[in-house]
Amino acid sequence: MGLFNSIKHNRIIRGFLWHIRTYFGYPKSKFGLYGDRIDITPPIYISNPKNVFLHGNNGLGDAIIFTTNAKFIMKKNSGAAFGLRVLTGNHARIVGIPYRDITEEIKPKGLDNDVIVESDVWIGMNVTLLAGVHIGRGATVAAGAIVTKDIPPYCVCGGIPAKVIKFYWSIDQIIEHESRLYNEDERFSREELESHRVLK
Repeated sequence: MGLFNSIKHNRIIRGFLWHIRTYFGYPKSKFGLYGDRIDITPPIYISNPKNVFLHGNNGLGDAIIFTTNAKFIMKKNSGAAFGLRVLTGNHARIVGIPYRDITEEIKPKGLDNDVIVESDVWIGMNVTLLAGVHIGRGATVAAGAIVTKDIPPYCVCGGIPAKVIKFYWSIDQIIEHESRLYNEDERFSREELESHRVLK
């Protein structure tokens, strides 16, 4: 056991293994879900692949995805340009303990939350998605955005923190778009789409 631990904690060996994973990828079997037509361009780092769910026809490149205790879910037909950063957790502060000494075992609950990217979402270059955010179906996230709150469907958002800039289609256009892509029970109603258009 002593030899195993010394190898496991050896910085050179750990660095070598990190580079192998980052540039040559992760086995599909390590992911929570790995659908068809996934396009991953290295380098990519994923802290816990079993918490990553890629539903199909997704693209990622030069990404860092921290999913220690919560999930990153990207639904069908969504993708991101280079530089995506996903953080499903937050650092804790506990009285009397330096933050560097707070382990996952003693970290308070509620600081880790799933990040969900719905279908037909485009994420621009160098975007950061923080714990708990939900990107609505058909949304576009502008390059350089830091997303701290939920983003409604079919909007363009951007900035730091990301805010809705505009809705790029009329409700009638969205209804037509959805009628071509989704079963009737999966589509947004006119009322749902109107409720999402109230800028917050």
